[in-house]
Amino acid sequence: MEYTDNKPEDNATTVTQFLFLGFSELPKVQGFLFGMFSLMYVIILIGNSFIIVIVLIDSSLKKPMYFFLANFSFLEICYVSVTLPRILYNLWTQDRRICLLACGLQLFFFLILAATECFLLAVMSYDRYVAICNPLHYAIVMNPTKCTQMAIGSWLSGIPVQIGQTCQVFSLHFCRSNRIDHFFCDIPAILKLACGDTSMTEFSVYLAVVGFVVFPFMLILASYSKIIATILKLPTATGRAKAFSTCSSHLVVVVLFFGSGIVNYFWPKSIHSPVTDKILSLFYTVVTPMFNPLIYSLRNKDVAAALRRVLLKISSHSFMYK
Repeated sequence: MEYTDNKPEDNATTVTQFLFLGFSELPKVQGFLFGMFSLMYVIILIGNSFIIVIVLIDSSLKKPMYFFLANFSFLEICYVSVTLPRILYNLWTQDRRICLLACGLQLFFFLILAATECFLLAVMSYDRYVAICNPLHYAIVMNPTKCTQMAIGSWLSGIPVQIGQTCQVFSLHFCRSNRIDHFFCDIPAILKLACGDTSMTEFSVYLAVVGFVVFPFMLILASYSKIIATILKLPTATGRAKAFSTCSSHLVVVVLFFGSGIVNYFWPKSIHSPVTDKILSLFYTVVTPMFNPLIYSLRNKDVAAALRRVLLKISSHSFMYK
């Protein structure tokens, strides 16, 4: 299959579509990659859907912590569905073209959902901070109205900025090669194809990363520094272990998501190659959403117990109808 490619020296040509290079450097394992990513997508959909259903039907999980967890699981399904179906389509058909409009929409939804994830993780850390550091005021501070407001704020707060960010990126003139050395429309990869001065766009990207990634991450670190200090003051080892188990699952998710994202966006590009970019991007776009249900169900005793109860009910109903 032949694709249109605008050469760098052909500055009179305006790009009308992009071409993902994706994993084209691995031609012999395209089928394996399709199978692997398909399996990962199924795990993400089933695992996160299970958590949503369990939180909705199990009365013991009617708490702010699990309200945010259900929101987070739904977010993960939406977040991964922005990029992974397109990756699977490209691997299956080997048609890696994407028009500018589709690329812009993918970038727009990716940025909004990534910002939502950053804010929601910060809100979840605040919930843990109040639960452990101010347990007597927990029911008052984390009342249903406040929880709903924080969840809605996490979902909506990034939309105006990300609309502007997407419009700014796609207002640039693309007249170089139309080959995106990535597997989805991400800002750094797109900016490499732009003509002229992109310094203002790059500066606005850094500001957005500081506001939507670094700032929530600093809030999370502040919350956990207070949490750890409070836990270490608990008189019994049992109390400390219980408190740590409550927070450890969330902390693992934070490290996986923010660690890979910050390294990818803030490391000098001279240090790492496009292959490294793709590997790091896989962590915060696919790997973390896949492991989240496992982390929360295996490390959280309440979720694990609720999951066992649901599975027991399902198995008992199945046995009755045999």
